[in-house]
Amino acid sequence: MVPTQIRPSRDLRNNYPDVVRTVKQHDFAIITNNGVGELVAISMEDFANYQEYRHHRFIYEELQKSKAKLADPNTKLIPHEEAIDLLKKQREARNRV
Repeated sequence: MVPTQIRPSRDLRNNYPDVVRTVKQHDFAIITNNGVGELVAISMEDFANYQEYRHHRFIYEELQKSKAKLADPNTKLIPHEEAIDLLKKQREARNRV
């Protein structure tokens, strides 16, 4: 693991190219204001990977909720066609209001 880089916020204004180089070389940099950590700078590639991870995590959690509902004996399952018809009726009722 590469050591964490800690940079003062003034470096964003005064030494921006150096901050970018730091982020690219070290994966991230902690930006401080008056010696207190305020934000973390990461590369666009790492940000995209993080967003993809969060999306996959969300899908996984929703699937777990669905599995739990299916395991509940009180869950009523209806045929696909009936569910579509029910959703259409609900949408039509909302559009009339």
